[in-house]
Amino acid sequence: MSEIKYLTDSELPFCKGCGHILVTRNCEKALAKLGYNPLDVVLVTDIGCHGIIDKSFLTHTVHGLHGRSLALAGSISMAINSPEKKTIVFIGDGGATIGMQHLIGCAHYGMDITVIVHNNMLYGMTGGQPSEFTPCGFKTPTQPRGSNKPGYDICNLVSEAGSSYTERVLGVGDYSDSLAKAFSTKGFSLVEVMEICTSYGVKSNPGLKLATVVKEAGLDIKVFNNIRSRIYQDLQSQKQENLISEMRVIEKSFNSNLNRKLSIQLSGSAGEGIQSAAEFLAKAAMKTGLNVTKKGSYPVTVGVGYSSADLIISPGPIQYTGITKPDVLIITSKDGLAYSSETARQMKQGRILIDDQLVTPESEAEITKVSFRNRAGNRFCALYTLFWLVNSTNIIPREAMQAVFRETSLADKISLEKLMEM
Repeated sequence: MSEIKYLTDSELPFCKGCGHILVTRNCEKALAKLGYNPLDVVLVTDIGCHGIIDKSFLTHTVHGLHGRSLALAGSISMAINSPEKKTIVFIGDGGATIGMQHLIGCAHYGMDITVIVHNNMLYGMTGGQPSEFTPCGFKTPTQPRGSNKPGYDICNLVSEAGSSYTERVLGVGDYSDSLAKAFSTKGFSLVEVMEICTSYGVKSNPGLKLATVVKEAGLDIKVFNNIRSRIYQDLQSQKQENLISEMRVIEKSFNSNLNRKLSIQLSGSAGEGIQSAAEFLAKAAMKTGLNVTKKGSYPVTVGVGYSSADLIISPGPIQYTGITKPDVLIITSKDGLAYSSETARQMKQGRILIDDQLVTPESEAEITKVSFRNRAGNRFCALYTLFWLVNSTNIIPREAMQAVFRETSLADKISLEKLMEM
């Protein structure tokens, strides 16, 4: 029987002498000892030097955000929920610092994952800054006199939280048996591999041996006593309701004459109902049997600045969301104009509807100015523009818009007659 391969034949992408190379090789040995099929293994990596290993593994790989690999891995493990599969997390001390709550939470709930912490005691990818795992006295490029506080003992933390298997090893030689033990343990397991970064740690601490650093930091090389271990079963053992099966279907009640795909971008100010107005039109279009996609764009602050919605309406299937050059661009405010001015400039055809109080954008498209804001006010300006568009173009029957209006509580806030005005 041929040897199982978990890695490609390409050279590993780490600095010469980096401890991450040994983590990778020992992980491969451990998986081979247990006989896992590569496609039964999911490797979730974090941001950091270790994360560039993704392309080298022949397993499934998922690259997470900084500190969030545990959240991804926990969800994957719960979704798979199979003893024949294995979910492994590669994370550095930097990612473990940022994702500390995820680490402790996964251990606490007994998620069935194995975490391998590549602890080189600093942020190796961004210049050698200290992490919360940097031992007292250990020097880095940004702390040349040495860290003035002790680092966290992650093994103690997760074993107290509920880890089923926890071990700290020196990142030298063959420690694949330790990884194999962790991989074969049901529930949460963690192996912390102590390393020194060859680019920053060695240069900042010339002559200092890894074993000496670990000993002086009081970090025991051992298997920890996990007296609080638990295995996550509650939600996995219960049948969950299907969220899709009870999804409300919008029945076709009207007919549309639209015979081609139409793209609409609605841009205005946050807090003025841009997204809800776009959803209103989407629902009306679906009532005529049309397919619709919607993509919303707005800043992180949500309640201030611009808000924009891309709608694609089509009698046929739509395979994507988002618009580069809309057929119709609607602009209701200065925020919307600032956001969509470049889109307007790139439009060589199509139509732009813009509030008459705004500066006319540079564009080769047909431009129509309408007193949207004065007629409907700030709160209903966006909704009014879409009623105006339907009334003036009949892209869908106006009766469909009226039907959606009657299904909402809008009648208490604005009259349908006001929205139907041209």
